[in-house]
Amino acid sequence: MYKVLARDGLAKRGRLQTVHGVIETPVFMNVGTAAAIKGAVSTDDLQGIKTQVELSNTYHLHVRPGDDVVKKLGGLHKFMVWDKPILTDSGGFQVFSLAGLRRIKEEGVYFNSHIDGRKIFMGPEESMQIQSNLASTIAMAFDECPSSVADRPYMEKSVERTTRWLGRCKEEMRRLNGLKDTINPRQMLFGINQGGIYEDIRIRHAKEIAAMDLDGYAIGGLAVGESHEDMYRILDAVVPHLPADRPTYLMGVGTPANILEAVDRGVDFFDCVYPSRNGRHGHVYTNHGKLNLFNARYELDGRPIEEGCGCPACRTYTRAYIRHLLKAKEMLGMRLCVLHNLYFYNTMMEEIREAVERGCYMEYKAEKLARMTGCEV
Repeated sequence: MYKVLARDGLAKRGRLQTVHGVIETPVFMNVGTAAAIKGAVSTDDLQGIKTQVELSNTYHLHVRPGDDVVKKLGGLHKFMVWDKPILTDSGGFQVFSLAGLRRIKEEGVYFNSHIDGRKIFMGPEESMQIQSNLASTIAMAFDECPSSVADRPYMEKSVERTTRWLGRCKEEMRRLNGLKDTINPRQMLFGINQGGIYEDIRIRHAKEIAAMDLDGYAIGGLAVGESHEDMYRILDAVVPHLPADRPTYLMGVGTPANILEAVDRGVDFFDCVYPSRNGRHGHVYTNHGKLNLFNARYELDGRPIEEGCGCPACRTYTRAYIRHLLKAKEMLGMRLCVLHNLYFYNTMMEEIREAVERGCYMEYKAEKLARMTGCEV
């Protein structure tokens, strides 16, 4: 199922076999919250920019169009016309992000929809049922993502509840995968480590969930307000206590620098909205730093976003033209920037995999970080 092909220090180069194809790791999962990458990016585009995994959101698809609708249409792969792996998060992050619209109980979480205010209940079983209806490749366990500034007593109770919820998720997925009308009876389950910035709580929780023999393990509750130093400290403490023979996923992270540092600590799955969100605002990533294409300095710049880049934007268009599109509020400008950023991230992951295979990851990381902290060009 998951095999480590090469190691360089703690960095690992792996391969995960799934019912929807192979995932080469380390991998960046392109975020399509509502079954689409924001920025008018089609699934044909995703094929062309080296996307391995698309990530969609359980809560948002449950609210609209409804997971029952997606199931009737054959599952998320058919709905999106995407034949590669899909990971669905559990809805647990909305326990954090929609704090003003929810109440947490032992049985689950009571929401008010952010769209129309209607009451929604989601617990471990409901989350698994929704994700089974969506028929994603990988389902995430339902958890609570506590605030990074939560005090120790609250954090301990929250993590204990998340552990109990994980047991319920595992049992419900086992049941669902055995039903005759389940679209994907080989759906995988990843558990999520929580504990904020408390190392001892994190380590204890990592040991508890590692014993549950899951398909993969995620580290949640980071990149939610803590410092980068705290993030790296927690990764240093936690990753060694997660199974080395299963994929390790750092949720919601991050910048290219965050990814490079996390790979060096043994992480091999990533997702983040940064490349698409920044692209929609004219901010593009290059190997020489991030550019703001709204800047006047690019008005007459006939170069591509980055020389030598093979993305759809750089193969054809200039910085000057893309800047014009952005200033004129033409959707094409936003779309080209998003395509470039996702291609940049996916290409960086290819480079990371190659560097680990060659045993020169530390040198690659140092050079990449040095180049990307340079000035705009």
